[in-house]
Amino acid sequence: MTDSVIDLGELRHGPDPDPLPRPPRAHGRPLRCALVVLLALVTLAAAAVPPSRRAPVTLPARPGSDIMIDGDLFLVMEPTNTATRQTRLAAYRLPGGEPLWQAPLSAEARYWGMRSLAGMVLVTGFEIGPEGRETRTVALDRATGAYQWQQPGVAYELTDGNLLLRSGGETEPSSVRAVDPCCGTVRWDLPPTIAEISIRDTGRGVDRIVLSQANGLVEVRDTTTGAALARAEMRPPGGARLGIELIDDLLLAIDRGSGTINAYGLDRLERRWTRASGPIEFALDCGPVVCLRTGGNELQALDPATGDERWRSDRWLWGWPYESRLMANVSGFGPMEQYIVLDALTGRQLADLGRWELYQLGVGGRLVGIRRHPDGGVLVGELDIAAGEVRIVDVLPDATGECQAITGYLVCGATAAGSYQLWELAD
Repeated sequence: MTDSVIDLGELRHGPDPDPLPRPPRAHGRPLRCALVVLLALVTLAAAAVPPSRRAPVTLPARPGSDIMIDGDLFLVMEPTNTATRQTRLAAYRLPGGEPLWQAPLSAEARYWGMRSLAGMVLVTGFEIGPEGRETRTVALDRATGAYQWQQPGVAYELTDGNLLLRSGGETEPSSVRAVDPCCGTVRWDLPPTIAEISIRDTGRGVDRIVLSQANGLVEVRDTTTGAALARAEMRPPGGARLGIELIDDLLLAIDRGSGTINAYGLDRLERRWTRASGPIEFALDCGPVVCLRTGGNELQALDPATGDERWRSDRWLWGWPYESRLMANVSGFGPMEQYIVLDALTGRQLADLGRWELYQLGVGGRLVGIRRHPDGGVLVGELDIAAGEVRIVDVLPDATGECQAITGYLVCGATAAGSYQLWELAD
């Protein structure tokens, strides 16, 4: 999976050949999670549950297809000729599954992801060329499937409605540019760079990028204009390369060697605090606190204003903020993750939500989870983080898992001939 939060993203069948960087914070936007659920049901599973109230709609997708739900569209990306690697993208209207359009995709590329932005369906894949493997994004009109443009790189939505395209990285210089979604016209671009690039997503789009050079020079740029807002020399003692994390209005410069963190205001790069925390894997936005995943397998919470430690625990693996609360998953269970609710400021456990595969129905919407039902199909529950409770809302008798969520509906793999079916959720 390319991202680490619970989301409406496409279903995967096999590993991504060109995985995206770990997504930034999950605060204020959909979370992404792809957890394998092999569960022994506990108390909630034994509770009485309402039967599925509506007949499901079978959707036209073959096993092995990549699918995505985007509002009232069901999108299917599937091979049409395995010998030539020809692929097509087809759109169907929900909830009935009526065909709308289909578009061929170039056989020269291998496609591994799709998303919807700015009235377009953006399909991402890679092509093998003289310079090696190149990631490419193709834009199709969402309403008709008509080809619009293609550009190198992976696309992100900007706060001004344009798109940011980023290509290269790892062993190749990176390229960053902003384009108009209507036609792919470049609005600004940066020269190719070997700097590491970090992106701040506000939940309404990306508004800042940070370039971190190997020599310690760090530069913050506005994505509306591409202009530099601030530059600073941050090379740590001994010449170790910095790890850069962006959390709200903070830039955390992490010395991977010593584990020292320097926190700066993002737009002016003025230093706010310094802390020695030991080895750190990464930082997370945990709402009122900054979470660190340490090399000692702990989740550590810091005050974002001072860097002072609020709490730490080796029981929690990851955290997602919900106002003053934090939903965390329990470490040590392998594929069988369990979700709990914490007080974000103290780390005190407030509730145990059980084990679920989670989906968020729109930004700020219902948080729905599924898990196997002992009599077959899947159990559907709605997780209320504020109340620390789970409400059982439905049973989908023929579902096998591999679900996606849209407002009021779940699309899941079904037992019937390896198809996908659309279930309307009970209120």
